[in-house]
Amino acid sequence: MSATTNAKVSHRGQTSLPAELRHRWGIEDGGEIGIIDLGDAALIVPGGLGVAQAELRRVLADRYEQGVAELDDADLVDQ
Repeated sequence: MSATTNAKVSHRGQTSLPAELRHRWGIEDGGEIGIIDLGDAALIVPGGLGVAQAELRRVLADRYEQGVAELDDADLVDQ
């Protein structure tokens, strides 16, 4: 499966995860996903909201560390 896909939303607001993702993520009947509204996008993570929040924190911390590492101004690095 590609890293990207489309899904349709029904008139009741329901959608389904592609079978390949459900199998890879180990989501069975009644399994949980976490959804975080990012404004113009949504983060969808298997495992529920707590797992999604932890993943978002991890990604943001990694990006912050990468950004700090790329700073050329020594005075800004420790801010």
